[in-house]
Amino acid sequence: MTTLLFTHPACARHVTPEGHPERVDRIRAVERILSGPLFGDLLRREAPLGRDEDILHAHAAEHLERVRAVAPSEGIEYLDPDTVMSSGSLEAALRAVGAATAAVDAVFTGEADNAFCALRPPGHHAETRRAMGFCLFNQAAIAAQYARRRHGAERVAVIDFDVHHGNGTQDIFWSDADLFYGSTHQMPLYPGTGAVQETGVGNIFNAPLRAGDGGEQFREAMNSVILPALDAFAPDLLVISAGFDAHHRDPLGSLELTEEDFAWVTLKLMEAAEIHCGGRIVSVLEGGYDLQGLAASTGIHVQALMRGNADEQDAMTDENEDDI
Repeated sequence: MTTLLFTHPACARHVTPEGHPERVDRIRAVERILSGPLFGDLLRREAPLGRDEDILHAHAAEHLERVRAVAPSEGIEYLDPDTVMSSGSLEAALRAVGAATAAVDAVFTGEADNAFCALRPPGHHAETRRAMGFCLFNQAAIAAQYARRRHGAERVAVIDFDVHHGNGTQDIFWSDADLFYGSTHQMPLYPGTGAVQETGVGNIFNAPLRAGDGGEQFREAMNSVILPALDAFAPDLLVISAGFDAHHRDPLGSLELTEEDFAWVTLKLMEAAEIHCGGRIVSVLEGGYDLQGLAASTGIHVQALMRGNADEQDAMTDENEDDI
């Protein structure tokens, strides 16, 4: 497998207030793990700036205008009580968008089999007209729309295993039967969406979990709800909203997943992608707020993308633990 990693130093210049969980140390932890010897075969690229025209295929013009207007030259400005901007935030968010669209280009042109975008801020809470939940622009949704417009993809799926429901992706996809959103997440929990009954036009599949649920319940939700629906949809591209705050160490959720669970789901999604879309996967980093859990989970997720072999899951886990 050829895996392409997108990063950019601008992501460290998105500064949040002291005590904010979405902090610079998150991306530093991810970059440290991915700089280790296990990841020597990764192709690496700096993320380009995302373009307004690509953002506007997922977000309303007034949303983009507001984000640009709020962006400060110094200090911190709030879009809502949780979502902030510093002087470096706009560039960081645009780099995250640019990574997602460049990753789509890479998997459709054959430069890589799959790609991982290790950037911040996250994106899956950003709705058509609103930034929220630490998120400014919705990279996963933008990537899906870009694939359709630029590469002729007819159907694109986003699978989200963040502990929080991706209300933004659901909102953007709600009325479009050629866009698929499947999510496992804890309920009740922020942002309060993600019930089974929220189905859009038959293209939304929510499989909520309860506080305390672990790998057994997560795998059952994937096997019984998300993966069969994904197979029936048969996407031309699979986008992963890779949030690692369902990890048992994470302070913002109460699920009990382990690195092995993230390896398992990555490999299952790769199997589906191989059947339906030539293995094309673009994965974008979402949540994950315990630095050790985030680093370990990201590491095993990227190892799975690089190897794509379910028989190697135990070896990946052992190697990853040695590298933390």
